[in-house]
Amino acid sequence: MNTVRLSELWSQRLTQMPESGMGYQKVDVLLKDGRMIKNVIVLNAEECQASEPFDPEDIANITLSRPKGKN
Repeated sequence: MNTVRLSELWSQRLTQMPESGMGYQKVDVLLKDGRMIKNVIVLNAEECQASEPFDPEDIANITLSRPKGKN
């Protein structure tokens, strides 16, 4: 698991979104090169735990992950 510390901009945006559970959010991270990293766990709107490494400067957008079966 790779840990990535988010910038203040993304941390502030995440604090405006609901939590997926106590102290964490499950998100999808869209990178500027078009790659999508799904089901990333973000702890306390600050630290991402992702399956693959990425540079926080390369983030284009972060959205809450949708539970399976929900559209």
